[in-house]
Amino acid sequence: MHVADFDFDLPDELIAQFPSALRGGSRLLHIETSGTLHDREFADLPTLLRPNDLLVMNDTRVIKARLFGHKDSGGKVELLVERVLDECDALAFIRASHAPRPGTRIHLVDDVAVAVLARQDDLTRLRFPRPVLEVLDQLGQLPLPPYIEHAPTADDEARYQTVYANAPGAVAAPTAGLHFDAAMLDALRTQGIHTAQVTLHVGAGTFQPVRVDAIADHRMHSERYTIPDAAVAAIAETRARGGRVVAVGTTSLRALEAAAQAGKLHAGSSETDIFITPGYRFRVVDALITNFHLPKSTLLMLVSAFAGVDTIRTAYAHAVRERYRFFSYGDAMFLEKNSLEKHPLA
Repeated sequence: MHVADFDFDLPDELIAQFPSALRGGSRLLHIETSGTLHDREFADLPTLLRPNDLLVMNDTRVIKARLFGHKDSGGKVELLVERVLDECDALAFIRASHAPRPGTRIHLVDDVAVAVLARQDDLTRLRFPRPVLEVLDQLGQLPLPPYIEHAPTADDEARYQTVYANAPGAVAAPTAGLHFDAAMLDALRTQGIHTAQVTLHVGAGTFQPVRVDAIADHRMHSERYTIPDAAVAAIAETRARGGRVVAVGTTSLRALEAAAQAGKLHAGSSETDIFITPGYRFRVVDALITNFHLPKSTLLMLVSAFAGVDTIRTAYAHAVRERYRFFSYGDAMFLEKNSLEKHPLA
């Protein structure tokens, strides 16, 4: 298949610039296994879940990954920390008129200087004079997606973060989780819906355009994930009870599917560059909660693999007609897997 197969026309005014007034105040497009569409509200989610279903959530926390500084020459530099490697080292994208060479120092405010160590493909390894997360928390700016046009505010710092965020390391939010508030989670537990957490630190590669024509030629940026023993046990228990594994977001889905590539779900931490496209056989996830994705994006390809290419084309055309709000601060979808095959891990 080709990237052009995943294009669609999206009016700019449908790109949500701000979150809904309240968490959980968004709309929800329900897509059944058959492809039938239902216009709902996110508050209707409990009616789509069954007792013994398991929601798997990504507990990554967005870090203030964007920094501004200057070189010794005075040239302005913008840094976007892609990944924290250890206490004082990180990989970052650098925007400058001339890329800083190894040995260069980048001066931030408060006289904090970051050393340029080496290039690693399109990233640069940097060394901070004190713990990276400490510097980012003090001097960094929230890295809102490029299609959100306003500078980050205090409201963004609260709303571009899930209520269950715990493990710092992401440069983009797992946005399906932004719809959940504490009251919704309590209501689901009361209903007999179980929850489990995994971690995948979302990288800036999630916003990188696909620059090839044939999707088979695209290579994903690698991301770090962790599957706890408790999540593996919860999934096994869910299968035994006849419940469904419902991924909250494509990042949770990618972490689970990456950890099951050998045929059995394994706990532990690893790297993944898994690229899920139509024809992929899902091993773990039965249903997916997600937002609406960018044209020609790898995430649009993923949901097309999950629900069916034609079904997603129809659903997105419907969403545009019905004025759903798109992308990170937009509305949500509840997708049931378009497959009649017995589950590989059943």
